[in-house]
Amino acid sequence: MDKYYSYTDFLKAVGHYQHANESEKLLNDIYLDLFLNRMQRLQRIEQLRELIDKALDERNKEAFYTFTKELSELQETQEMEDAQETVN
Repeated sequence: MDKYYSYTDFLKAVGHYQHANESEKLLNDIYLDLFLNRMQRLQRIEQLRELIDKALDERNKEAFYTFTKELSELQETQEMEDAQETVN
């Protein structure tokens, strides 16, 4: 789901391009991809919270455990991203 882009990878890619415009396009693509992935993850987190509430209302243990596991994984990913942003 998520791609990992490092500053080093970006510099390597920029070195392969002859023109600054192409480098800017690459950087824009990277930022767009990161933004869309973050929005998709946040939307899924919200959806999972609603599904967890519904599973609780219906006393559906299997669905509850499935959704809470996925939610936990997404929140861990989100926390790691937030920590990386804080460092940078």
